[in-house]
Amino acid sequence: MGQKFKKVAVLMGGPSAERAVSLRSGAAVARGLRETGYAVDEVDLRDGELKIATDVEAVFLALHGAYGEDGVVQEKLRALQMPYTGSGAEASRKAFDKLLSKRAFVAAAIPTPDYEVLSVAAAHRLPLPVVVKPACQGSSIGLHCVRAEGEWAGSLADALQHGTVLVERYIPGRELTVGLLGDDALPVVEIRAPDDWYDYGAKYTTGRTEYQVPAPLTAEQTTKCQDLARRVFRVLGCCDLGRVDLRLTPDDQLFVLEMNTIPGFTETSLFPKAAAAAGLSFAALCDRIMRRAAVH
Repeated sequence: MGQKFKKVAVLMGGPSAERAVSLRSGAAVARGLRETGYAVDEVDLRDGELKIATDVEAVFLALHGAYGEDGVVQEKLRALQMPYTGSGAEASRKAFDKLLSKRAFVAAAIPTPDYEVLSVAAAHRLPLPVVVKPACQGSSIGLHCVRAEGEWAGSLADALQHGTVLVERYIPGRELTVGLLGDDALPVVEIRAPDDWYDYGAKYTTGRTEYQVPAPLTAEQTTKCQDLARRVFRVLGCCDLGRVDLRLTPDDQLFVLEMNTIPGFTETSLFPKAAAAAGLSFAALCDRIMRRAAVH
């Protein structure tokens, strides 16, 4: 089947705190697309100003964090009537803002950890251990697990540097993630991080974390994970691709942590690992996503 587009741009970098990871994702995607026959412009939106060559027919979004995942660049691309990969502006905004996501999960009876919201330094209401994370950041930036009272003030102060903070009840158990490619749920990935804590270092340092793909789950557990991920996708109004992060407790309960509308494409990223387990090479994955680009 012939390609839908010939000349495409990969948008990467950007002005967010996740710039370094986005540059790595974008470079990998550009290589994958070239391998499958696309002419590719690599566009670093360092200053947040959208500049695309006039002969570009569609855009692959490899922008992580604010501007790329929060609906801003999606609005700009829609105004230009430029086809792009991933979810639309509204779904992106809902998924990126963890508070909006939480409200949507609760309204749809999707299991998610109990939480509170803080915008200033204050005492916590939930019993320790808790997870502290900025409401609008990704890549585990500003993320902390507070197990002892003495860790609270410093962890909260660090997270508050990035704006409003979500404090969640820590869910003991297994860390799982499910990638979605259109309506297809990819094999479940289990993340085994040092000290059971998947922070920035564990996420982006090669060799620090063990990944099992597919996760060693029963058929029933696998189905439940994939079905729950699809529900999250639908509730937030997402499309094309995404990744849903989950916890599975020792007594077999699933909890949704968050939805990532533009998952990583680096050499340590989970989404390409899951696609590979489904028999999809990295280049083929990039091509499948690129073919889904649309104005929305």
